[in-house]
Amino acid sequence: MSAKHAFELEDDAVTGINVTPLVDVCLVLVIIFMVTTPLLSQPAFEVELPVATTKEGQEEEKTTISVGADGRFAVDAKEFPTLKSMERPLKYAVSQTETQLVVIRADKEATHGVLTEVMSLAKSSGAKSIRIATEVKR
Repeated sequence: MSAKHAFELEDDAVTGINVTPLVDVCLVLVIIFMVTTPLLSQPAFEVELPVATTKEGQEEEKTTISVGADGRFAVDAKEFPTLKSMERPLKYAVSQTETQLVVIRADKEATHGVLTEVMSLAKSSGAKSIRIATEVKR
């Protein structure tokens, strides 16, 4: 006696969404990001930092300038042949950080004249704070 309406569901109709594949894909992405993120913070080249007694600082958002003993320069992970060529990328990198902190990783064999030029460039690029990275004295 009761007529079936067109909007009524059949008994065997699928009424839910299977979220298992979505969860699997999300977990794989999380694992990929966890593995690759530490690799992104590596500098462009290795420098031998001077040794000093310092207190440990908390991790902050920063722009890193690397200065090699052989006159190489880098902003974060991108290498530049001269100080002048890294001026614009440095200004952009500093403007993208909320703290506008610049950490200078200078090789202990780099001259103090180059270090002061890098500090001056960082300041003119908008850095509010400049820190020099050192190795912990043991």
